[in-house]
Amino acid sequence: MFTRLVTSALFAGFVTGLIAALLQLVFVQPHLLHAELYESGQLAHAGAAGSPAHVPSEPFDIQRNGLSILFTALIYCGYALILVAIMSLSEDRGNRITPRQGLVWGVAGFIAVHFAPAVGLPPELPGSAAADVGLRQTWWFSTVAATALAGWLLAFGTSWRAWGAAIVLLAAPHVIGAPHPDTFTGTTPPELVGLFAGAALGVGLAAWVVLGILSAYFWKNSADA
Repeated sequence: MFTRLVTSALFAGFVTGLIAALLQLVFVQPHLLHAELYESGQLAHAGAAGSPAHVPSEPFDIQRNGLSILFTALIYCGYALILVAIMSLSEDRGNRITPRQGLVWGVAGFIAVHFAPAVGLPPELPGSAAADVGLRQTWWFSTVAATALAGWLLAFGTSWRAWGAAIVLLAAPHVIGAPHPDTFTGTTPPELVGLFAGAALGVGLAAWVVLGILSAYFWKNSADA
């Protein structure tokens, strides 16, 4: 069982990581590189006077982009290990795991890991004002854990008590509130921040859908082998 779980997760996670890295290079990284110019002072956000909406593309950085691809693949391998482990628990409860169900699992993973935390802490660009990193990490991990547990209770709970607890878990992190700086003094234009956040969430959704489908596919076929 353990070998089956690890093998399925590594195949699904690595393939998904490569796809996610490619999408990030195309849709997310241009906004990131643009923001770095504001952070370094090479560009200045001039308010009503405007600032450039587009900058010339930089040469392909093999070392930076190669490491980014590698780390993205490793991250999604980690996500896949968690996702496949949860799928195995669901299967033990009599639920048959198929690629179509895997898509639903992937969307649930996206909601827990990306969407719910982004309600309080949207993806941030270099040069954006932010609260203490330790406080943000604590809130992020707490929100992910609470949302994931709430999703499990909503999907497999059999009583109003379980569903009520799920609603409380979903709301609690946002009622408490995410940590934010006392003043917003970031140098990055808000329009660029919005473009980056939208692209990051879009790529995250696509990657988690692929991860859910592939995790279910490899898990199912490893059982049939």
